[in-house]
Amino acid sequence: MTAEHPSTDDLAEAAAGRPLDGLVVLDLTTALAGPYATLLLAGLGATVVKVENPATGGDSSRNNSPYYGPEGLTVARGGDTDMSVSMMGRGRNKRSITLNLKDPRGRDTFLRLARGADVVVENYAAGTADRLGIGYADVCAVNPAVIYTSISGFGAGRPGKAMDSIVQALSGVMFTAGDPGADPVRFGLPVGDLLAPLYAVIGTLAAKTHRDTTGQGQHVDVSMLGALTSLLSTEPFDAFQQVGLPLRTGNEVPRLAPFGIFPAKDGFLALCGPTDTFARGVFRALGRPELIEDEDFATRDGRVRNADRLHAFIEDWSRSLPRAEAVAALAAEGVPAAEVLEPADALRAPTVLEREEVVELGHPEQGPTGLMGPGIPIRFSRSEARLDRPAPHLGEHTAELLARLGGLTEDEIALLRDEGVI
Repeated sequence: MTAEHPSTDDLAEAAAGRPLDGLVVLDLTTALAGPYATLLLAGLGATVVKVENPATGGDSSRNNSPYYGPEGLTVARGGDTDMSVSMMGRGRNKRSITLNLKDPRGRDTFLRLARGADVVVENYAAGTADRLGIGYADVCAVNPAVIYTSISGFGAGRPGKAMDSIVQALSGVMFTAGDPGADPVRFGLPVGDLLAPLYAVIGTLAAKTHRDTTGQGQHVDVSMLGALTSLLSTEPFDAFQQVGLPLRTGNEVPRLAPFGIFPAKDGFLALCGPTDTFARGVFRALGRPELIEDEDFATRDGRVRNADRLHAFIEDWSRSLPRAEAVAALAAEGVPAAEVLEPADALRAPTVLEREEVVELGHPEQGPTGLMGPGIPIRFSRSEARLDRPAPHLGEHTAELLARLGGLTEDEIALLRDEGVI
């Protein structure tokens, strides 16, 4: 059973057949961790209503340089319709309303919206939602069937300032990357910010399944630190440390060979050949079939013991070839290998474009931009999942959704606007 709300059919997204069609999500998130969770829900078909503070200019990512507008990409915003590239990516398929939740009338208006919502997602600092009067208990009081998802640094109610680098530092992952003895390495991708929203979506959809069966809503609580440290524990780093195995091995894995990143004439290639079958393919590609019977390289243990020599053979060979030619030679022998791509090339690779796992970003007025952003990397045999509408400008849908979802009259909306609540 889902929450009762008015005009649900009207609020469903235009495209039919998306898995979450008809689900109404109130989005109280900002920056990256929360907005990425609601972006995925929007791409799966949910009606995501992004609630933004008119006094602060909305989601903080609206002020992330660079911007896109009539002049193309610019470092500084040059006009009212210029939009941050960050928001162009994170705001797609969402609808924006402005609401000052620090004003009691703003809080009351939000709770009117919440009566008709299925899901609320927030990533405020610990205690903020409760202080504003829009925490789980407040929303549950007006809508017991609500699913209320909190994404925080350390768990709902636990204090502490959590940014991606802080979470990476506390999780231990900074001492799993880089070369032995080197300084800690921050992952270039903000994995702390991006992993928690994946678990938040999983938790939200699990709670929806529970509600569909029982009619009961609940609070879903995901911490950035817990999500990343949980992922760290999938590799037995603590066991490695206790038995003296290295935790940081650069581009190699000491228990696997041949394995690593190797130079080519025009870049680098990745090679993974730890099994006997793959290793024999490497030897044939190198023009060294005699190594197949060499006692130093015939077995996996032998290859690991002699990894330095083996990797030197591969490096001497790969340096003499363009990376595409080296990869083709390895692939012809059935060896897993790939060119190491720069981000701009990876984002435009045919494989990810064809499956819409990466898509071109659009601007509300300017249309296609040539810039790339995340798609929905899930394919369904019967349903659609797609990010096909540009991000909204701040407050673009305020009047429409306050009326249709919250049931406010034109006079009520006009009064809230006149008094700066919306």
